[in-house]
Amino acid sequence: MVAAAFTVDLDKPLVFQVGHLEEQYQEWVHQPIVSKEGPRFFENDVLEFLTRTKWWVIPLIWLPVVCWCLSTSIQMGHTITEVAIMVLFGIILWTLIEYVLHRFLFHIKTKSYWGNTAHYLLHGCHHKHPMDGLRLVFPPAAAAILCFPFWNLIKLFSTPTTTPGLFGGGLLGYVIYDCTHYYLHHGQPSSDPAKYLKKYHLNHHFRIQTKGFGITSTLWDHVFGTLPSTKSVDKST
Repeated sequence: MVAAAFTVDLDKPLVFQVGHLEEQYQEWVHQPIVSKEGPRFFENDVLEFLTRTKWWVIPLIWLPVVCWCLSTSIQMGHTITEVAIMVLFGIILWTLIEYVLHRFLFHIKTKSYWGNTAHYLLHGCHHKHPMDGLRLVFPPAAAAILCFPFWNLIKLFSTPTTTPGLFGGGLLGYVIYDCTHYYLHHGQPSSDPAKYLKKYHLNHHFRIQTKGFGITSTLWDHVFGTLPSTKSVDKST
């Protein structure tokens, strides 16, 4: 006797349901529901609140930190030009991190209960509900935790005086990434490069999810051969 396939009830909190999909999860999560109304994740109101973030919170919280980092490197003796170079390098480093995380972590294949649950929280929810405006940017509490390994990564190849500047550049790259990501889903760009980036990102969501892993740039898709073709996305999506 074959067990009946598990069915997710979209009217109930989703996070602790999706794990039961097991091997069906990958197919289910890549069938998007195009609605600006996001699902409920948790029964608990506090947990639910922590999963929702308005886009403007990201620059509001992190841009002052960026400024502090850059001013720290200047106070340690670096010129504005030198700090500008650090910022540029930090942004480029962020675009690589953005690509690597998106390709190899956010799109990891899972089938176990906890694997599916973790993936849904991390990125699967965004593919299932791509227009959920309150879950398009990374919650600040989670981002703050990830700042520590990012800072330590930079320390491995920099000096004490350049670490703040490079970190600030990388953090600025993150802010640009999150704001760009929100705009690509909810903005209506009329000219390039934003128009091209929107088409490129919607291709990733609605046509070929195994390519197009950049958000702010297609640079690393060009480098690693994961740039999708230029076929337009069906406008019905």
